[in-house]
This record gives sequence, C-alpha cells and structure tokens, in this order.
Amino acid sequence: MPALDFKAMSRVIFDIETAGEDFDCLDTEVQNYFLRFAETDEEIQEVKDSLSFYPLTGQVVAIGMLNPDTNKGGVFYQCTEPPLPFEEDGIKYEGGTEKEILVKFWEAIKNYKEFITFNGRAFDCPFLIIRSAVHHIKPTKNLMPNRYDEKHIDLLERLTFYGAVRRKFTLDMWCRTFGIKSPKTDITGYDIKNLFKAGRYEDIARYCAGDLRATKELFFYWENFIKS
Repeated sequence: MPALDFKAMSRVIFDIETAGEDFDCLDTEVQNYFLRFAETDEEIQEVKDSLSFYPLTGQVVAIGMLNPDTNKGGVFYQCTEPPLPFEEDGIKYEGGTEKEILVKFWEAIKNYKEFITFNGRAFDCPFLIIRSAVHHIKPTKNLMPNRYDEKHIDLLERLTFYGAVRRKFTLDMWCRTFGIKSPKTDITGYDIKNLFKAGRYEDIARYCAGDLRATKELFFYWENFIKS
C-alpha cells in the first residue's frame, strides 16, 4: 500500500469508528428483534442508538493506525467522493468505500507483529472481521489470539487486570486520570452516526486520529508504570 508507506515494524495501535443504520430502515422482523425487551420510550431510544455497536447493523466508517515508536500512521475513512490523500501531524488520510478502507487496513496490518487497542478484543477486532466477511475480504492477520498473548495488548483488559477489577472505565476516564488530552471533548462515539449522515467525513477521520494519540499515551503509562 504505497500511499501510506507502512513499513514492516514491530507494533501498531489501531482504532475504528462505526455508524449504525437508521432504525426505521430496518426490516420489521429486525426491528421487533431489537425491541423485544424494550418497554419504555427511553429503552426504545436506547435500542435505536445502539445500532452502531454491532457489525450486523452498523458499518466501519474510519480505521486508524499509529506506530507508537515512530508516531507515524494513517486513517482510512469512508466518504462519498474520496479526496486526494492528505497528511497532518504525521497522520496520512485516505478516503474510500467501506470495502476499500477494509482492504487497505488488512494490507497495512499484515506488516506488524504486535497490536495495541483499547477494547479491541471486545469491539474493534470482531467488528472488523465481520464487516470484512460481509465484503468477502479475508483477514491477513489473526487479531484475536489468546487474550494473554502479548501479540495483542488490549489496554482495557490490561488495566482491569483481565477482569479482576470489575468496573471498566472509558478511554476518556483513563485520559483524565493520567492527564492525557482526551479526544472526547468536542466529539464522542455517539456523535459519529450523525456526523456521517451530515457528510462530515474528515471530522470523523480526525477524531479517530485523536483516539489513536490518546491510546498511545495511555499505552506509555501501562508499559512504563503498570506492566510488571
């Protein structure tokens, strides 16, 4: 993938942004499936807002990658009319369809041996794998090795000591604790669907880059002060 010039390096941070379908556009049977336990208006709205969390009712709209050792990386993001690739602060941005950005991701990730995520095992990796299968794309790397394997460092798992600490805090909360600049000040994951509908594709891509940088800083604390 010459556009981003990823070289064979040891480790990479990655993160995705997703957007769910409009609930009213789903088949009646699917709507009934999701609403079967919802009784109040608040519960119904919660169901409608949750569609971005599932690869069966959502899609990948951005995939970010950052090498923590070189501070270089890229974001592949969905857009209707892909602009020319551009670069900001060491991050290269490329647009495309969902299928195109997934292909680019798998082409880039195959050059790395270790992966770093925040909640990647429970969310990002399964989402990427299922959405890739929808487009008949075969993964080039096993992103879901044994949870204790050092090939994939999921910081959410590590910071809860594999479930010994029952309360799981968000990336934003960890950033606040360690004095890391949070990417969640102006935009949060709940805003992505509306931003995508509004055509604010580059805003989503830059938000994804912010998640990468925050995860890198959190990884620094884990690696230097918490990891034994």
